[in-house]
Amino acid sequence: MQKAIYESPLSSRYASDEMQYIFSPDKKFSTWRRLWIALARAEMELGLPVTQEQIDEMEAHITDIDYEMAAQKERELRHDVMAHIHTFGALCPKAMPIIHLGATSCYVGDNTDVILMREGLQLVRDKLVRVLAALASFADKYKALPTLGFTHFQAAQLVTVGKRATLWMNELLMDLDEVEYRIQGLKLLGCKGTTGTQASFLELFAGDHEKCRELDRKIAREMGFQETVPVSGQTYSRKVDAAVLATLSGIAQSASKFATDLRLLCHLKEVEEPFERHQIGSSAMPYKRNPMRCERICSLARYVMVDVNNASITAATQWFERTLDDSANKRLSVPEAFLAVDAILNIYLNVVSGLVVHEQVIHRHIMEELPFMASENIMMDAVKRGGNRQELHERIRVLSQEAGRNVKDLGLANNLLELIAADPAFGLNMEDLSAHMDPALYIGRCPQQVEEFLRDDVQPVLDAHAEALQGKAVELKV
Repeated sequence: MQKAIYESPLSSRYASDEMQYIFSPDKKFSTWRRLWIALARAEMELGLPVTQEQIDEMEAHITDIDYEMAAQKERELRHDVMAHIHTFGALCPKAMPIIHLGATSCYVGDNTDVILMREGLQLVRDKLVRVLAALASFADKYKALPTLGFTHFQAAQLVTVGKRATLWMNELLMDLDEVEYRIQGLKLLGCKGTTGTQASFLELFAGDHEKCRELDRKIAREMGFQETVPVSGQTYSRKVDAAVLATLSGIAQSASKFATDLRLLCHLKEVEEPFERHQIGSSAMPYKRNPMRCERICSLARYVMVDVNNASITAATQWFERTLDDSANKRLSVPEAFLAVDAILNIYLNVVSGLVVHEQVIHRHIMEELPFMASENIMMDAVKRGGNRQELHERIRVLSQEAGRNVKDLGLANNLLELIAADPAFGLNMEDLSAHMDPALYIGRCPQQVEEFLRDDVQPVLDAHAEALQGKAVELKV
């Protein structure tokens, strides 16, 4: 089968069918028709000459869209909304005279954009919840498993594998709050007219201002919104798009942080993403297990974080009540940000659901560094046995440097404990020193922090969104 036309990888390789449907032509143009019906119904209820028969006729043809006719009409008229009015009207001859009565193109275009963004955010919210649930199980399972903590990617104090997972989760909770805020804050444009004055509707309603206001309220209620924007030009403020894409960018940032951490852990061979039985890590090096899924998260996240600039620049460069330089950009930047974040969350859930933890490798890495980390406890033990704290501090500093040279320059094992045992200033033998080599002594409150975080911060969110956890399993396309 030949494929001679460009297709977006976001559709063919990455995004789910659910998210693609939200931004599909079927969804878009059927929503236009629903908005025309809502307008007609509100106008009828407010006394304009619109009949129930006309509304019934439109309701019978919400989804049977003749794309061929619409395309032909758009070539003829050079106007997408007018093309679809004629296409809809061909199916609804009785309603044709009142379709789009008093409205401008942004009535269907902008209101539909808000509706689709809200549905997209709701799907993103549900997927965030599923990722949080998977991470919660992982964090709880490994809440007490010590691992090297890193600052500057240099070994620091110990943490636990589960505690590290809570850092990823905490950022996702912040993202979820943002998503919820955006969903709650979205308002329809309503029916504001060509420059936002509602002049055409004021004329239709013979100067009745309250009917103009009620028209907005009725349409909002029918489309599932509490409010319309209080004032506008012809369009809703493009800052709405910028804010929504900023929220999506925040999710991309969090996911990229997780994926970057995991790529580093894969290099250390401590934690790895799922690797399927017949998966090929490299076309040239058959032994490799490249973290390709996390790399894909980072790659798509980078796209989203850059894409947010499209909406920001568009919002900043609108002229007065309306320009059209936003249109072509919006058609790309908004849907593709949603498709990319959808793909990111699909991969994120897939990875977390199959993480492989190599406990023995983690333990080996700990024991290579633990003598250095235990040096303060060892020094305090020696002081209790009569040693001088200042002198012992200097002795440990010198011996640590010697052990460090053995590791870095000679490739030998860390022999700090042996050096300390051989130094009479400490008065400690290897048995005394081994008592300080239990990693669990150095993880602080990690297990308790994980338990408290899951109980107090995560579980209430999972309970509040229990329906989202019933979603189907994620199957990646590639």
